[in-house]
Amino acid sequence: MRAQELEPEVEEFLLALVPDLQDAWKGATEDEIVQIEAIAGRPLPRFYRWFLMRMGHDMGPLGYPTADFSAPKVLECYARRQFVPNPRFLMIGHESDEMMPLHFFYDFDHSVREDARVTKSHALGGGFHHVFDTFREKLTWGTFLAFYLTTLPQCCVGSFRRHDGGDLRTALDPLMESLGFIRPIATGPNCAIYRGSRASMVTYSGPEGLPGYQTFRLAGEDSARLRRILGSLGCEPAFHVKVREWLPRLASGV
Repeated sequence: MRAQELEPEVEEFLLALVPDLQDAWKGATEDEIVQIEAIAGRPLPRFYRWFLMRMGHDMGPLGYPTADFSAPKVLECYARRQFVPNPRFLMIGHESDEMMPLHFFYDFDHSVREDARVTKSHALGGGFHHVFDTFREKLTWGTFLAFYLTTLPQCCVGSFRRHDGGDLRTALDPLMESLGFIRPIATGPNCAIYRGSRASMVTYSGPEGLPGYQTFRLAGEDSARLRRILGSLGCEPAFHVKVREWLPRLASGV
């Protein structure tokens, strides 16, 4: 199957955000993908196969400063026995930052939506820090934040907390829809991407975060518009809205 047939919605989403991406990314070879699958000891998740086919040699502008997700790096690390094949965990991203060398792993015990949980840990072992429910969510959420939200002139960051500790998104999704926002990429319950014509927002909670709690970043053209959106959200009796910071800071009295 061709790469675009594996994840058509993700491709469309990423290429719209980063128009030159298709000229910059470079996929892994089929042999490299087969080798990684042998290390995993199981069929690779559909999304990871797509990722390797599209970006397994070069992520282009989506690349991370210190983390290498390329197929050659994954194979090199296992060949050097820096990591040992494990039926549950597969190293997919090598971190070169010596101050915080937490590498990225798939956790196949938490496979979901043709993908799996992304977690971080030291090569020498120790605890795991769970990052996203899926690699798909990590990539699309991070790209939307970096290549779109941060380009808007005004933003605020804060948190939502559902009073009863229940699923926050069951209350938030329909409210955002009523305000004219769409969700361009489907996500699980622990993060969301909301896009509107003049403002957009992302929310996030780690896979094992506090029940009913997510942080948010809302950005748009001006603070007045963001305040109106926050006012509408604040009227929702199911949850509490807390704004922690405005970027740039608002003038006193605004």
